[in-house]
Formats: sequence, structure tokens, C-alpha cells
Amino acid sequence: MSQLNIQVETARGMEEIRPALDSALKEQFPGGMLKWRWEGDVMHLWGPGAKGTIGLEDGHLVGRAELGAPAALMRPVIEQKITAAMKKSVA
Repeated sequence: MSQLNIQVETARGMEEIRPALDSALKEQFPGGMLKWRWEGDVMHLWGPGAKGTIGLEDGHLVGRAELGAPAALMRPVIEQKITAAMKKSVA
């Protein structure tokens, strides 16, 4: 199992980030392989061999995930796409 941790600094609140993050993830992961749902201000994500969360912590949008097979093999691509979506959502 591989751990993935991403932090993006932001001054925005989750009410602003939330719709932008939904949109950015749809762009980065077309076709529905990545799924997510919101529980309050925490996004729970899952896909083939992966599960994680994105939330706001001390001025940072923080993404954490556990990657098993087959997601661990795609770690660089997954990390790049999630990072891009998180950065776009706080811009």
C-alpha cells in the first residue's frame, strides 16, 4: 500500500473551494473512474485500488490517500491529476 499526501496553501474557505474542486476533478478524471461524495466539508474519494479524503486544515487544502493495486502503479499520474485539481480549485 502506498500513501499519498498533497497540500496546497489557500486563503479560501471550503464553501468557495467545493464547487471548483468538483469541477476540476471532473476535468482531470473524465469517465467516472474516480468517485467522490461530501460529508460536511470533507470530500471522500475512491476508485480502483484507492481511497482518500480532501479537506481544509490550517490554511491548506490537504489530500490524503491510500493506494493499493492497481492505483499504486499509477501513483505519478494520480498525484499529478489530484494536485492539478486541488491547485485549480484554490486559484
